[in-house]
Amino acid sequence: MDERLRKALTNVTERQSGRNIVDAHRVDSASVAGDTATIVLTPPVAGNADFETLRPLIETAVTAIKGINRARVIMTAHREQPQKQAHAQPPRPAAKAVHKPARRIIAVASGKGGVGKSTVAANLAVALARDGMKVGLLDADIYGPSAPRLFGITDAPGLRKTDAGVQPITAHGVKLVSIGFVIKPGAPVVWRGPMVQGAIRQFMTDTDWGDLDVLILDMPPGTGDAQLAIAQDLPVDGAVIVSTPQDLALDDARKAIGMFEQTHIPILGIVENMSSFICPHCGGNSDIFGHGGAKDEAERLGVAFLGEIPLHPQLRTSSDEGTPAALGDSPVARAFLKAAKAALEAAELASKPAPEIIFG
Repeated sequence: MDERLRKALTNVTERQSGRNIVDAHRVDSASVAGDTATIVLTPPVAGNADFETLRPLIETAVTAIKGINRARVIMTAHREQPQKQAHAQPPRPAAKAVHKPARRIIAVASGKGGVGKSTVAANLAVALARDGMKVGLLDADIYGPSAPRLFGITDAPGLRKTDAGVQPITAHGVKLVSIGFVIKPGAPVVWRGPMVQGAIRQFMTDTDWGDLDVLILDMPPGTGDAQLAIAQDLPVDGAVIVSTPQDLALDDARKAIGMFEQTHIPILGIVENMSSFICPHCGGNSDIFGHGGAKDEAERLGVAFLGEIPLHPQLRTSSDEGTPAALGDSPVARAFLKAAKAALEAAELASKPAPEIIFG
């Protein structure tokens, strides 16, 4: 546990025992990444859940530390019993503060597979790079890496590591890191959760990203270990949720939004992918998966609607060929650029500290 956080958290008392949350063994982990602290709590031994009571107290105590401007407080669903003193384990070394590898870090996520999340992530990255930004993309989907195919690097010899760290591969103006550059094409990744978490953390912290403006995280679908590892290890500025207009996909998108809300990562907005099919022959539109569902959901949830990505054969062809559609000047490319700019603008707003309110 970071010693500065330990000291601050001893000033926060749990109601049930009257002890501070450190001595009451309520702090599962506490770490600092950039200017963001992440505190993971265990539930109380007895009594009602006290998350909403403790959270503002913890946020106040932690953000009073110089250099920490934001606190994420997460409560796990289980509590590990503390070891008796006679068998106490030596304390774990303090977690090393993580250097923020980019000015803005944007996670691109979905609640399910098959909605085009990785395609959207890749094209948002390319669109921002074409707009003059220094951009990186971390393919955090360990079980289903897509970056090699989407960027046309299916024969990479591996990732080279130097004294400066893991060297990303650059394609179409974007610095890339993916497990797909390490394993053989088509080979499955049969790993347990801790191995996945370790790989993601290493890619995040040990890569020589250089001086990036934006780092795009292509998240795996779902709400499991990988997402929690990212929430704990990186000061993500916000998340972009990708969904099709279909009600079934929107149901899962809500789960992804709920997961980010629980880990206190701002929702930057929703992108509606496969919004309308554009016929390559007549140019007419067909709403194969419906239309406007994601926009309606964004309005209902009070989050930004970042744009619609049409369904067009060019998008499928360019993705398979490894030349992202955002490289061109088609309606699809312009849609990606619009969504990318909107997401970055939302990330800039989310990163600004809340104004201080002084009561006279």
